[in-house]
Amino acid sequence: MNYEKQFDVIIIGGSYAGLSAAMTLGRALRNVLVIDSGTPCNRNTPFSHNFLTQDGVPPQEISRIAKEQVLQYPTIAFYEGIAIEGTQTSEGFEILTSCRQHFKSKKLIFATGLQDQLPKIEGFTPCWGVSILHCPYCHGYEVKHQKTAIIANGETAFELTKMISNWTKEITIFTNGVCMLSDKQIAILSNLDITIIESPIQEIKHTDGFLKSIKTENGTSIVLSVAYTRLPATQQCNIPQTLACSLTEEGKIEVNESLQTTNSGIWACGDCSSFRSVPTAVYTGAIAGKSVNKILTEEAFTPTASLT
Repeated sequence: MNYEKQFDVIIIGGSYAGLSAAMTLGRALRNVLVIDSGTPCNRNTPFSHNFLTQDGVPPQEISRIAKEQVLQYPTIAFYEGIAIEGTQTSEGFEILTSCRQHFKSKKLIFATGLQDQLPKIEGFTPCWGVSILHCPYCHGYEVKHQKTAIIANGETAFELTKMISNWTKEITIFTNGVCMLSDKQIAILSNLDITIIESPIQEIKHTDGFLKSIKTENGTSIVLSVAYTRLPATQQCNIPQTLACSLTEEGKIEVNESLQTTNSGIWACGDCSSFRSVPTAVYTGAIAGKSVNKILTEEAFTPTASLT
């Protein structure tokens, strides 16, 4: 495909959401360019779960099959690279990549995901996505009834503990500092034999990313198999903000029911604007693709001058 042409849509981000949007648009005969950096946020996760027909399949395999199927549509092109700048023009948008290549389109879809802010705890990074998890619906069944840590504090710790208690009763909370739970919450947790450890975490011991124990600064070492936490995350791409796309209080790209952002020519799907999970990404990608196609169709039937 000629990369110099004007595309109908450029999709920035070629993981589950981006590829889902691309397939929807490709089947609608739209000329689409997918720009992808090749760094999905779940790249460390060994298996994907809770996704019909793909339960237990490695994420990389799902992505490989998805990309292979999407590229069967002749109006879809795939560019491996990083989008670094976006400009709004009279005809739509222009995207600049890190290799100084320029691509133009009428509409944009961002499926760029989030960048997790990992804590500076020895052993945390290799365990993230393997045995330190963010979602019990994605991975909880595989680690059910195991000795589990909740690495969180305050209201987050309490709510996460309530959720995880459906998968296991062997829970230890690591507040990683002074406990911010209320007296009432502490009493409830105590009645459920849930221990709260305030001493900051010194090290997470593991084997190839599989958690073995957590050691705190006061010398305590607790044998555990899995941990859950809620990490802060930032947008992996800042182009939407430079193009007047607003963010929510949680830092997600603000979208309406059609996944259109506050810039009427831009849509957002997947983790950057919604709940983080593979099936959610696929679903929102399809919705974004359908919404963009509808707008393009309506614009084609909107007269630009009086008919005589």
